Amino acid sequence: MAKPIETAADIAARLATPANLSQIAVIAIAVLLGLWTARLLRKLIPSAGAADDPRGRVREVAWVGAPYAMVLLILAAADGLLHALGTPAQLVNIAVQLGGLLLLIRVVVYVARVSMGSRARLKGWGTGISFLLWTFLSMHLLGWGDAAIGLLDGIGLNAGKTRISVWSVMKLLVTVSLFVMIAMWMARWLERRVLKLDALAPNMRIGIAKFTQAFLVGLSVLVGLNAAGLDLTTLNVLTGAVGIGLGFGLQSIAANFVSGFVLLMDRSIKPGDVISFTGMPGTATEGFGWVEELRGRYVVVRDRDGVSTLVPNQNLITTSVTNWSYSDPRVRLKLPVRVSYRGDPELAMRLLLEAASGHPRIIHDPAPVARLMHFGDSGIELELRFWIPDPHEGVNNVRSDVNRAIWRLFCANGITIPVAQREIRVEMAEPRIGAVEPGRGD
Repeated sequence: MAKPIETAADIAARLATPANLSQIAVIAIAVLLGLWTARLLRKLIPSAGAADDPRGRVREVAWVGAPYAMVLLILAAADGLLHALGTPAQLVNIAVQLGGLLLLIRVVVYVARVSMGSRARLKGWGTGISFLLWTFLSMHLLGWGDAAIGLLDGIGLNAGKTRISVWSVMKLLVTVSLFVMIAMWMARWLERRVLKLDALAPNMRIGIAKFTQAFLVGLSVLVGLNAAGLDLTTLNVLTGAVGIGLGFGLQSIAANFVSGFVLLMDRSIKPGDVISFTGMPGTATEGFGWVEELRGRYVVVRDRDGVSTLVPNQNLITTSVTNWSYSDPRVRLKLPVRVSYRGDPELAMRLLLEAASGHPRIIHDPAPVARLMHFGDSGIELELRFWIPDPHEGVNNVRSDVNRAIWRLFCANGITIPVAQREIRVEMAEPRIGAVEPGRGD
């Protein structure tokens, strides 16, 4: 422990000289001035660009790299000025190198995050990852890399014949992360190519893309572990534990992933389909919505209220689902109507057909029909049946329009809709002769 303390003391003593203190002051002023200038410059640059707009991405790169670029520019100007004046500038020169390295790392990390797509989980972590990489590379640039590696490698524990240290864990994480990033790039490139193949069905394209992504990521993890020096045979215990976990606690998650691939392959549900997933029969609109996206674990269904419901894939496999656009998008709707016995049912049925014929979304082949279903207790039960070709545009709005038209036509033609009535009769029982009134005794 004596040598590191002496080395630190020597470094502190060298930095305390007047020439070095003046250079440190120049570096501090340059950093503050660069950050202030970058803050003013950022107000003139949009902070984000469209995903498909290259100019927007260039503006965003400029917005992200503005602080580092301005600090580097001012440091370089200060370094040139000190050299022109003939004053010592070793620390400023080192600061210029470190600033350029930081700018390069920040831009590379940003480009890597953008290239992995909008769904990448790296957004918001770019600055932290950049500074971690910069710290490690800066120590190598200053010649302190071997000492830092030795220090991190000395902190650890022995697990049988294997030694686990802080350095080995860091190397493992970095190596696996790099391989996973490469796999994500390859998967995204293949996804773009597969989604452009018009010869394949949309569900098949999505299934191939997702399977390829899962396969490449899994393979990259194994290759990264092997490249980091980890013996894969030591993972036998881990894979056994994962198998037990799948058998007991993770079976639902595994079932959802398998069900997702089944949905993609059999094309029973695809993006854009109109479904009802509550098991209601016929044209009931409970759980009515549009399939927006098929994910690995769930399906995104958006209803007419704008609410997105995440339905587990297993539910769509094991329960009944009404797919309104599976084979024929046309659906038949039924409107029950009750009329009074005092009215003319033939006239009421003609009025029902008239109410349906004037709606623009009701098709005429097959034509609307009116049926007398049965004679009920409170009135004659009629039913109007008609077809619409576009259930994705809404069902209840058509029912509402036709019901309003029926009400107007019935009121204009004197057809009444009876209200269920119940007659209650109260009979008073006469007292029996010789009965004793309550509260009185002999």
